[in-house]
Order: sequence, then C-alpha cells, then structure tokens
Amino acid sequence: MKKIFLIIAIATFSLQGFSQELNSKFKSIPAKDANKKEVIPPKEEAPKENPPAPIEKPAPLQVNPDELFKDTNLYKQESNVEGIFYRRNQFLGNFNTNAVTSTVMYRDAAFVDGDKVKVYLNDKVIEPEVSLDGEFKSVKINLVKGINKIDIEALNEGFASPNTAEFKVIDDKGAVISASEWNVGTGYKAVIVLVKD
Repeated sequence: MKKIFLIIAIATFSLQGFSQELNSKFKSIPAKDANKKEVIPPKEEAPKENPPAPIEKPAPLQVNPDELFKDTNLYKQESNVEGIFYRRNQFLGNFNTNAVTSTVMYRDAAFVDGDKVKVYLNDKVIEPEVSLDGEFKSVKINLVKGINKIDIEALNEGFASPNTAEFKVIDDKGAVISASEWNVGTGYKAVIVLVKD
C-alpha cells in the first residue's frame, strides 16, 4: 500500500511540474539585442534661480495720515472721550490729477446751524472764515506740481455738534476728483491731498 501511495504521489508531482512548463501564460524574457544601444537620459540641470522681484517703491508723493497727524503744531491731538468720535482729525484721501487748477466746494451737510470753517492750502490760510449754509461755497486753487494738501478746520460746532460738512473737489475740466463728508469737532481738521503729476 505504501508503494502505491508513493507511486501516485511521484506521478502527481511530476505531472504538475510538467504542466507548469506548458502554461500559456508563461512569457519568456527576450534576449538583449546587441545592436541596440541603451539611451541614457540627459542630466537634469538645476532650475536657474530667479532674481528677487524688484521692491516696489511706495508712491513718493502719497501722504501717510498717521505721520501727518503726529505734527502737534498743525493738528490738534485726538480727544479720547468715550462715545464721542468726532474729536479727531479726519483724512479724506490722496488723489492724483493733471489739472492746473482745482475748485474746492463745501456746504453744511446736515441742519444749517452756524458751522464755520477755515481753509488751508499747504498750511497757508486761503479762506480765514467761511460760514457754511445749505448752498455750496467754493474756493479756486492753483495746483503746484507735487503735493497740494488742503486742510479744512472746524472753527466751531454750530448749535448742534459736531461740525458737519459736505465737500467736492472739482478739476479745471469740471470732473469730480473727490466728494465726501466730514464730522469734526472744534479745532480739528479734515484733510484731502491732491497730487499733481
């Protein structure tokens, strides 16, 4: 019995080994062609370093309001009274223009209550006292090349605080450069800067 079992086992193993060689899934590895040369990929070069991006210079003729209002000879310091937000200077922006002249127009923006203002151009008084009413009043200014800083100072607060005003800045062709409103207390200023190219 052991001999029969041994013969069956040997026959099974030998048939199994033979069947693996006849397996249709088997693919032989082709021999290396001696005429074919191996292509070596080119060496990768390290990417060239880009030069640092040029640093953009800030516009040289722009006025920084934080620096501007530090000058205590020209600007009253902010009063930190809780709940009162108009006891401070107000910056209304930098604007570029090619105009030769400009007109600054202003009027009371709320209830006409006797508000008065003083107008400066580059820290020189050009209108010593203007009473604001419901109609626009104006002053024409000749712009100099570079910075033209217009300060409008509240001389009082009228009967109803604060000093409220609306203004427009118009160029010599009639186009509006800027239009805004301000609410400032007595002695404080609203500032607009026109930069003539």
